[in-house]
Amino acid sequence: MGLAVELRIMAAVLLCFTVVAAQNLKTFTATLGPFNRSHSNSCLMLENPATISNGAIQLTPNSAYKRGLVGMPLENQAGRAMLHRPFKLWEWEQGYNKKTDRVASFNSSFLFSVCPLGGNTTPGEGLAFILAHVDYWREPIPSKSFGQYLGLTNVNTDGSARNSLVAIEFDNIKQAFDPNANHVGLNINSIKSIVTASLSPLGIELAPDGEARFYNVWVQYDGDSKVIEVYIAQQAGLDGETPSRPDTPVLKSNLDLGEVFEYSEYSHFGFSASTGNNVQLNCIFRWNLTVESYELHEHPPKTPKLPSWLKTLLVFGVGVPLLVIGVAVMGYYYPCKKRLMVQFKSNILLGALKRLPGTPREFHFKDLKRATNNFDEKNKLGQGGFGVVYRGHLHDENLEVAVKWFSRETIKGEDDFLAELTIINRLRHKNLVRLLGWCYKNGKLLLVYDYMPHGSLDAHLFTKTPDSRPLSWNQRYNIISGVASALNYLHNEYDQRVVHRDLKASNIMLDSDFNARLGDFGLARALDEEKTSYSEVEGVVGTLGYIAPECFLTGKATQQSDVYAFGVVLLEIVCGLRRGTRIDMFHFLVDWVWSLHREGRILDAVEERLGDEYVVEEAQKVLVLALACSHPIARERPRTQAIVHIISGLVPVPYVPPFKPSVERASMPSPEGDDISSLASTTEAKSFPTTHLGSGFTTQMHQSRALFRGQF
Repeated sequence: MGLAVELRIMAAVLLCFTVVAAQNLKTFTATLGPFNRSHSNSCLMLENPATISNGAIQLTPNSAYKRGLVGMPLENQAGRAMLHRPFKLWEWEQGYNKKTDRVASFNSSFLFSVCPLGGNTTPGEGLAFILAHVDYWREPIPSKSFGQYLGLTNVNTDGSARNSLVAIEFDNIKQAFDPNANHVGLNINSIKSIVTASLSPLGIELAPDGEARFYNVWVQYDGDSKVIEVYIAQQAGLDGETPSRPDTPVLKSNLDLGEVFEYSEYSHFGFSASTGNNVQLNCIFRWNLTVESYELHEHPPKTPKLPSWLKTLLVFGVGVPLLVIGVAVMGYYYPCKKRLMVQFKSNILLGALKRLPGTPREFHFKDLKRATNNFDEKNKLGQGGFGVVYRGHLHDENLEVAVKWFSRETIKGEDDFLAELTIINRLRHKNLVRLLGWCYKNGKLLLVYDYMPHGSLDAHLFTKTPDSRPLSWNQRYNIISGVASALNYLHNEYDQRVVHRDLKASNIMLDSDFNARLGDFGLARALDEEKTSYSEVEGVVGTLGYIAPECFLTGKATQQSDVYAFGVVLLEIVCGLRRGTRIDMFHFLVDWVWSLHREGRILDAVEERLGDEYVVEEAQKVLVLALACSHPIARERPRTQAIVHIISGLVPVPYVPPFKPSVERASMPSPEGDDISSLASTTEAKSFPTTHLGSGFTTQMHQSRALFRGQF
């Protein structure tokens, strides 16, 4: 009898691994403001031109932009600020049931001000408090969403249920669908409000005659009754006493958030604003938020089930010798345990992926398999050091995507990959390739990106056939401007300073309008607050020809090494030649262009296929800028913000000496056994060990120049 009892206990232990955790509502509370840079780094995602200045979130530009400090006009702008943290507003089991499912509640209050700029007495356009579906939050601000669209939608997306967007707008420009030019409205997936209320009867004017007024707003949502209420009261100055909430809401409406966010229970809170032909400064000074949301959790892995015959033996204690039963149990249990540990490890990675800031979308492997026609070779877009990229079509969404399947051996570790994916997931810029989501199944790791119809830049620059049309000068200059803007965002405008480390023509994609989208962040790394460089244990990474010379000496990547790669790309765009092209007596493109600069005929470097169809002043500016960025000495290269100003015409191009300067230190060694010219044409990103630097130095300048030219 004792044996049977022991076996029953053993069976109970083996069969009861699965734990079902109770799902409870949790309360989140935040009090934000006055705002400073730490908020941007820790809890807010600001999308250009939104910034933090003078203790406030400035959603749209102020007069500093007009003075050329940033290089952006005041008119026709849209900015956004969103809280990083997602909130689970309802439980998703079999989808949302409006009759039985409860929705979480929230209360928010904030102090805001709008003030006309530029001497205008007419303000424009408006500001909105928003609650957005997680996929909407992860996307850049819609293009051309300035003016009446308040940075929320545009002419193509307005009204689409896919927006999954709720906004409380404070609008001071009357459109055809607005009651007046001074109202509050409730918007769902559109800038056309479903409920509006004029503010004039309350004695409230949002932006009167250039005067800055401050208003407290309370937005309260009851998840039980599914009703939203908006209150507003004027505050006597920025530092004035906070008024009490009025007894009567200015706007009240039924609102079922479960229906709006039907396809995902995760959402983000934030603000959006825009300017049009008339401009105003839209500022948030204080923000309090209390959200009663469902707990973010991960399900534990389930233990593989024991076969029925073994259950019978264990539960009923059949008289089988203990040794036989023990061998049978342990022989089955240990393989199960091994599989369980593998599954548990996978679940740890899955849990970490699902907890990433912004909660990127998870795709099902079967959907990506179907989208790519079982990863058909015909859909293969390219292959690099990190994996293969396929074109796919998501039939249910009628969406073209690019699916990147990572090679398992190229992922150095889960921590490294998660750090990399965290960077990609949080980037928001119109000139960056947008990450749509991820997929992880049985060790297979895939990333899903926007599909770029015109492929990569290098295909347009270097594929020259009788039928191919060269990029026009306007297209090239627009591409240059876009890449510069993206790089400046990574270096100066993102929450953390990011070094790309693999900027090259093949990593610049072109969308349907030939706008540049910088992609492939497989080597990108965020710099710690106190650091200016990033180094790998195994050495220098990147693509030869784009790697700055100092990287081989220090083993570190910096913002200035990114600038060097940008300079190489500029030369390739203008000249239409690869960086390692041999021309005249020069082995490398940069040396040839520098010689033309010295002889006063730098425009001879412009690609012949353009003929005279280019702007002389712009071509000369870009070529000289390219040489400045390709300067062998890192500190002499311009910063990315200065580069943006130069391209915008706000500041002149820096001085570039007629002769290419020599490096300050002794030469770098060439990797043993490699021909220098073949190294310069290598296209795959590699790691180059810095341990070679120990014995190969020489102080003779002619050797230094020869070796360094081998990498330019």
